[in-house]
Formats: sequence, structure tokens, C-alpha cells
Amino acid sequence: MILFLLLVLGIVLYAYFTRNHSYWAKRNVKHDRPIPIFGNHLRNILGLKSLTEIATELYNKYPDEKVVGYYRGNTPELIIRDPDIVRYVLNVDFPYFYPRGLGRNNDAEPLLKNLFHADGDSWRLLRKRLTPAFTTAKLKRMFPLVVMCAKKMQTAAEGIADRGAPCDVREMMARFTTEFIAACGFGIQTDTINDENSRFREMGKLIFSRSWVSLVVVALWDIFPELRSVLKVGDSGVEEAITTIYQNIRSQRNGKPSSRNDFVDLLLELEQKGKIQGESIEKMNSDGPPVMVEMDMDTKCIVAQMFVFFAAGFETSSSATSFTLHELAFNQDVQLKIQKEIDQVLAKYNNELCYDAVAEMSLLSMAFKESLRIFPSLGNLHRVCARSYTIPGLDITIDPGVKIIIPVEGIQNDPKYYDEPKRFNPERFAGMEPSQYKYTFMAFGEGPRACIGK
Repeated sequence: MILFLLLVLGIVLYAYFTRNHSYWAKRNVKHDRPIPIFGNHLRNILGLKSLTEIATELYNKYPDEKVVGYYRGNTPELIIRDPDIVRYVLNVDFPYFYPRGLGRNNDAEPLLKNLFHADGDSWRLLRKRLTPAFTTAKLKRMFPLVVMCAKKMQTAAEGIADRGAPCDVREMMARFTTEFIAACGFGIQTDTINDENSRFREMGKLIFSRSWVSLVVVALWDIFPELRSVLKVGDSGVEEAITTIYQNIRSQRNGKPSSRNDFVDLLLELEQKGKIQGESIEKMNSDGPPVMVEMDMDTKCIVAQMFVFFAAGFETSSSATSFTLHELAFNQDVQLKIQKEIDQVLAKYNNELCYDAVAEMSLLSMAFKESLRIFPSLGNLHRVCARSYTIPGLDITIDPGVKIIIPVEGIQNDPKYYDEPKRFNPERFAGMEPSQYKYTFMAFGEGPRACIGK
């Protein structure tokens, strides 16, 4: 009897953990064979491969396919290989794919109310109100602070060279970007460049550190998506630290925007208004136009925007600059060309670094673009199907809730689009209009949910 019950239990569990594993076969979408419980996601759960590595592998494994199926546990996901279909997902049919699907329980983890994790109406309202923080005029006004931090880093680097000491360039760039984000965004002068144990640098490390507990939680999320609303992974210490920073700045500015016109001023202005309003992306009136919606800009929501401004800003900037420096170290011919360009441009500006001077350094810009092509800060872009959708030209219909993976690293390193894709060649972008590589270069994303600082 016990043996029979165990057999029945085994059959039930097998059926439960494989209930969706025929999803892509029914739609004639090629995919690797999934295994019970884990789908195609076991190597990621065990920490053997990142999702970017897995998506890139599948991208290369099925070169003749426009889409490839994937199972994260029991959940079907779709890898988009074709740039034209990417265009539909990210832009043309954006109303079908506006969610990123990264959010969890915002009440349990308030920091996830930020622009990057927000979906639907919350995302649209935040995007509209935060965009003014990234205008060219504001970036120009902030640039002297960036120059001040750069000179500080130059002094520190020269000291390391004089001592003949080893230099962890990735760490140095993380300190540099941390310092100028604190200065430009929050109006706080730190000494992160010289002090590896500064409050902001420690906070940056804490944000991106992962304990074994958090890894187990993420694995459980992937196998049991329902647990995302119950189990949290964020460190409460990060929320407390950023809340304290915001409250201190708010107190110093008497709760009102100052003359600094920085990111915190914009947040203080939004907090004063209390609510933000706009058109819904999720709901339509019966006669056609969108429903008007609103959301509260309370302290937790404000702190969440500070969190993502700091975390996303310093991490992506430091990784991009580190990879660029890495490639320039191994390609000294390119390095010399860029140095020559920098010297020529600065001579026009009395050898003073400024926003307009940097804007003229086209080869330097191409070098950054090339390093971002080879080593994108986000290896994949993620979307979720919001309503039933038939993929143009393929007659494949996917259901609401199916996640989309756009393998940025795979596409950007495909010889079909870039000759010798692993070779660092900034001048491949010379004379090219952005429209020529719009959906084969997506280091900043594309469409309405592209990077707000793009």
C-alpha cells in the first residue's frame, strides 16, 4: 500500500513539474529538452552558468531559428534571435510587452518600487516624471563635478604608478563612478576614490553581494514563481542606509528643492506634489482613450528611485569604463589614436576638460560603444507578454505571462552583423548612422523602456 501511494505521489509530482514542458513543442518552436523540476535552468540554479551565458549558447546553437524555446523550471520563456522580431517586441508592439517581469512583493521590498523594476502604470508615471533629470542641459551643469572627480582619480592613479603598485582597475572605476554619482545626483562630497571603506562604496558592495541564502531564494523563485511574493532577497541594510541618506539631505534642504537642480531636487519636488498622474498603459475607457491613473510619491517610493539611480548608475558606468580600459591596454594602436584625438580636441579648449570637448571626441565615443558591444552591461533584456500575441511572420501565438529573453550579448557578437565580432575595432562604427545598427546594438536597450540616461 505504501509503495502504491509513493508511486501515485511520484506520478503526481512528475505531472506537476512537467505540466508546461510541451508548450514549445505544441508551437513547433525548437528548444533543448527540459528536465523535470528544473526545465533548462539547472546550470543557472547550480551557479555553473549565468542566464546570459545560457541564452548566448542557445542563440549560437540554433543559428537558423528566429526564436528558441526555454524553460525556467516549469515556466516557458522565449529567446528572440531575430532583430526584426526584437523591434516588434521592444517598440512596435510595446503595449503587448510593457512589463519587464522583474518585480516581486513591493510591500516586502519597497526598494523594488524603482523605475527599473516597476511595471505597467507605475513605470509609465515614474518614467514621465524622472526623465527631466537627464536632459543635456542638466548634464552640462553637472559636468564640472565629474571633472573634479576625474582629476582626483588621476592623482590617485599617478600615485599608484609612482609606487609601482598593482592596480585593480575595476575597483578604481567603481570608486570613481560612486563618487561622481554621489556628487552629481545627491550633492554629497565623498572621498570614495581614496577610501575603499567609504560609506557609499560599502553600500555599493552590499547591493551587489550575494549570500548563499539569497542564491537559494532565487533558485526557489525560479522553480516556484509563486514564492516571489513571499520570499525576499534584498538586504534591509541597504534600504536603511539609503533612507538615512535621503532624510539627511532632505533635512539639509529644509524639505524643498534647492538651487543645485540635481536628482534629489527632482525627488523633493515630486514628494511635495504628493501624487503623480498620467494616462494608463494597462486600462482603456470603453470609448477608446486611456484611463487616467495616479500614484503616491511617498518616502518609500522616493528612496526606491534614489536606490536605482545609485545602483544602476555606478555599476553600469564602472563596468563599461573598465572593459574599455581593458581593451585599450591590449590594443595600444587604438589607444594611441584616441590619445591623439584627446590632445587635439583639448587644445581647442585651453586643455580644459569640459562637456563640449568630450562631445567632440568621436573616436573615444566609438571605443566605449565597441566595448559595450562586446561586453554589454546587461547581457539580456527581459519582457513579459501582457496579452495574447501572435509573432509576425511565424504564426506562433504566445499567452499572457510568457517571458521574453532578448540575448543582447549573443546578437551583438554575431558575425552576421559584425565582422570579427570578438575583435576590438571602434572604427567599425565610423560613418554609421544609429539606425543602421538599431536592433543589433542594444547596450542601452531600445524602445520606450530604453535606459533613461541613454
